[in-house]
Formats: sequence, C-alpha cells, structure tokens
Amino acid sequence: MQKNRRSEAASQVIPRSEKRGSAPLSNNQQGLWVLNELMPGATVYHSPTAVRLTGKLNIEALRQALDAIVARHDALRTTFVAIDGEPMQKIASHLSLEMPLIDLSAWPAATREGEAQRRLQKEAGTPFELSTGPLIRGLLVKLSEEEHILVITMHHIVTDGWSMGIFHKELSALYQAFLEGEPSPLPELPIQYADYAAWQRDWCEGEVYPSQLAYWQKQFETLPAVLELPTDHPRPNAQAYRAFRGAHHTITLSKQLTSDLKRLCQKENVTLFMALMAAYQVLLHRYTGEEDIVVGTAVAGR
Repeated sequence: MQKNRRSEAASQVIPRSEKRGSAPLSNNQQGLWVLNELMPGATVYHSPTAVRLTGKLNIEALRQALDAIVARHDALRTTFVAIDGEPMQKIASHLSLEMPLIDLSAWPAATREGEAQRRLQKEAGTPFELSTGPLIRGLLVKLSEEEHILVITMHHIVTDGWSMGIFHKELSALYQAFLEGEPSPLPELPIQYADYAAWQRDWCEGEVYPSQLAYWQKQFETLPAVLELPTDHPRPNAQAYRAFRGAHHTITLSKQLTSDLKRLCQKENVTLFMALMAAYQVLLHRYTGEEDIVVGTAVAGR
C-alpha cells in the first residue's frame, strides 16, 4: 500500500502557483539556509563557473542573453528572508545582472593568466547575502581582443550541477539569437522552482513523508555520532569555517589497476564509485576499528 502511495505521489503533476512573489523553501534550500545561518560569510556553497570565450565577442549581446536567463528563471531573482523565524523565498519581478569588465589585455603576457586566475578566485570567494541578494554574479575578464573569460558565480541555494548545464545551453542559444537580431528562441517555462518547493512542502505534510522519515531515523539511530579518527589535534566542539580550508592530495591509479577495478565492478555488478567507496570504508575501519561507518558524499539524486 505504501509503495503505491509513493508511486502516486511521484507521478503527480506539479501545479503552477498563482502567488508569484513568495514561496516556502524546498528541503534542500532549507538545509542550505540553515548552514548559512550557522556559518555566515562562508563560501563553501558557492557555484562558480568560468568559460573561456575565443573569437570576436559582442558584449552587448552577451549582456542581453544573461538578462534574458535571469528573467526566465525566477530562482535567479530570489532572495531568502526570515518571517517570524521561518525562511521564505522572495522573488523579485525584475533583476538586471551586473557584469563588470576587467581589461587585462595591456598586461604582459607572462603575468596575464596569473592575474586572471587571481581575479577569478577573488570573485568566487566573495560572500553572498541571502536576504538581500542578488545570488548570481557575472564577471567578464578580457585577455585580448579575441579572448575573454566569462565568470558566473551563484549560491548553491538557487542552482545545482544539473542547472549549470541548462544555464550554459540556454546562454549559447540566446547569445546566438541576439547576435543575429532575433528574439529569444526559448519557450516559456511551464513551472518554476518555487512551484516545486510549494508542491514538495504540501507533499511532506501528507501521509507518505513522515513514514519515510521515520524509516531513515530508525536506520541511523544506532550509528556513532562521530567517527573517532586518530588525529594530531583534538576535534573541536564545533566545526569552524576555516576547517573547510583543508589540504587535498591527488592520487593517480595505474592503468593496470584501473582495468582490474573495472573488471571487478562488472563481475560484482556495481559501479566504480561503489567499489572505491568500499575500499575507503575499509581504510576507515582499520583506522578506527568501527563496524558501522557513515560517509557523506556531496552527490544529489542518487
């Protein structure tokens, strides 16, 4: 019976809300909003992307294309404010995206790329203010007459990895149309993200969600709160923002080992990610002696 209810909920058509100026937060947005409240000024949930553009660039057509995308997607005009302690989406009717131009074409060739990277990192590391926005920024770096770098930075609360692919596809289509003096070739969207958030909130208040939540709470209730790794320094009571600025190490597996791993995965009918995760958890077991090990991965929709 419960399975049928889940299938029924999943097949529902998301209605378009008549109230366009505000909406509740989705579950994912709620989590990101809470994290932002706990770590104000943190940039770990920024989604920066940089695209190198070669050839003659029509900056005005590019600006028009970016503004058209912002006008098309309500999420890019959204800010998040607390009303009686409850966060709400506030959707602006209009937002013109600023895109400052930094001209490095006169810089010596030997230092130009390094300076461009420094500017890009500074842009990506500039905090957003969720309550005032905007939560999308543009930056254009000119390296020469026919070489530019377009930087788009958004907060993860209004975008994700899948959305960035859509963003670049639409930007390309709109730029080409405006370059040729044509109108937007993109059809109107049937729903917006705020419509999904409102639908999800209604679904969570129904019969299915509480039972699903209770199931996972029971699965995790006996797991250790933390994994006690042998570290050089004691674990702090609360994770500081600077704790996200750790080192990282890149390891390259040999071609032979990679082939052996792929054959093992085919034999066991698992993905390469699953096999490597299993190996990682074995390593954590050897360090800690724990039998139950919880590992969080920054992947959605899996």
